[in-house]
Amino acid sequence: MAASYKKLFKMLIDREMKSKDLAAKAGVSPATLAKMKKDGAVVSSEVLVKICTALECTMDDIVEIVDTTK
Repeated sequence: MAASYKKLFKMLIDREMKSKDLAAKAGVSPATLAKMKKDGAVVSSEVLVKICTALECTMDDIVEIVDTTK
């Protein structure tokens, strides 16, 4: 099992928001968001909370657990 953040980046597209704008608003580094573009990236729950707070959403809205055994 691994985390996928495709839902986060789709949300950014839907909101016409750039990753660098989210990084500034959430107080996380642009490098962290770049890392999250790769499926399976490990980020702290603190980072996820900051992103959810900035976007006014829940973790279910930005992260999905995917089966990597297939």
